[in-house]
Amino acid sequence: MLARPNRLTRGTEYKAVVRRGRRCAGAHTITYVNRVETEGPARFGFIVSRQVGGAVVRNTVRRRLKAVCAESLPAVADGSDVVIRALPSAATASFADLRDEVSRCLARRAA
Repeated sequence: MLARPNRLTRGTEYKAVVRRGRRCAGAHTITYVNRVETEGPARFGFIVSRQVGGAVVRNTVRRRLKAVCAESLPAVADGSDVVIRALPSAATASFADLRDEVSRCLARRAA
């Protein structure tokens, strides 16, 4: 689970990362990474729309993405804001597929 300081909480923060961040697309997710000038830990946010599935499916995908980001937290540079948007195919993707895809994007953009 991600601690409170490692989460994006406001809509304006999400919007800033998606607009200004560097984009990395995969088969199941789109990852946006924005390096901010302020000191602080890396922060993560997740966008899982209704197109992914019902509430149970969306929450399952979100929990999987949070677990992947918690594992990858030491590799992400401090001061990075990351937003991961789940695509509809994420509903049927395995945890290993999501982990590989997100880890690849984070290694390319947030290191």
